[in-house]
Amino acid sequence: MAEVALQNLNKNFDEVYAVRDVNLAIHDKEFIVLVGPSGCGKTTTLRMVAGLESISSGRILIDDKVINDLPPMDRDIAMVFQNYALYPHMSVYDNMAFGLKMRKFDRADIGRRVQEAAQILGIEQLLQRKPRQLSGGQRQRVALGRAIVRHPQVFLFDEPLSNLDAKLRVQMRVELKKLHDWLGTTAIYVTHDQVEAMTLGDRVVVMRDGLVQQVGEPLELYNEPANRFVAGFLGSPAMNFATVRVREADGVLWAENNGIRIRVLGQTAGRLRRHAGEQVTMGIRPEDLHLASAADPLELGFDAVIEVVEKLGSEILLDVAVGETTMVASVEPHVRVGVHEKLRLAINPERLHFFDTTSEVVI
Repeated sequence: MAEVALQNLNKNFDEVYAVRDVNLAIHDKEFIVLVGPSGCGKTTTLRMVAGLESISSGRILIDDKVINDLPPMDRDIAMVFQNYALYPHMSVYDNMAFGLKMRKFDRADIGRRVQEAAQILGIEQLLQRKPRQLSGGQRQRVALGRAIVRHPQVFLFDEPLSNLDAKLRVQMRVELKKLHDWLGTTAIYVTHDQVEAMTLGDRVVVMRDGLVQQVGEPLELYNEPANRFVAGFLGSPAMNFATVRVREADGVLWAENNGIRIRVLGQTAGRLRRHAGEQVTMGIRPEDLHLASAADPLELGFDAVIEVVEKLGSEILLDVAVGETTMVASVEPHVRVGVHEKLRLAINPERLHFFDTTSEVVI
């Protein structure tokens, strides 16, 4: 298969930088996901790898070979687009075979490759249909099949599931992961959906404003975010943030504001102590908040007023007001509470995150 390296990669449109100084080493057979909000540079990066976008500066290498000046057809890659890009007048078979025919492959080899890909994707019975006769999920499989028959070194995916409904997206995520495990091909996948990124990626690259914010395994990024942006982008519901002042009294460290007074413990306190007297941003995920019981120390909780109750079946999300701060707490589905009720929430002290208010870097 192939290793892909992006070295000091830049793309600017006049004075606007779409991608800035991206350095990334993608391992052989790795499934790597570029994720971020619209305009973060992830699709532009993918298009530069594909050869569909020129490079302002930097290098792209596949197996140590610089491909900056190679045309797309000579890069030995296959790309799956967001809109499927199927020829409406051709059958499924002809859509999958078209690229091979253009490359003058033998007819028997084309037939073998198409049948093999169709069997992998479970679309053998659809080969004579036209795209208009297919569902969204079936069209997506055809687009995947057209890429598979190429036997490329690298697969590129540009938000391929964004046009599917929620249930089908979940199904196709599972199938994509199985497909990658079966093919063992290096894959670069672009999405704005952090759930797709977390479930599909061997590693995840979080981007913002053309810059790479953090690279790592999904749970590494989730549990140890490098900055506030990564912490807030990964996770659903998103991490709660509150501006607090760090205060030290009798050797004990407190994070407090109007409504919150939390004792900071362990290694977190050690890292935060140098910020005593300063304002910092405290982060806590909704699943790390729970209804306080008699066993929860008072210094590890705070009072709140319920503003919204979202009953999701497997959990209940409580939108609560804590002083001047709004938070979301995820509680057990058997909890019976109502809007405007007062309650006390307790935290998991080992799951507190603190960020510098200016640089937003984790403390």
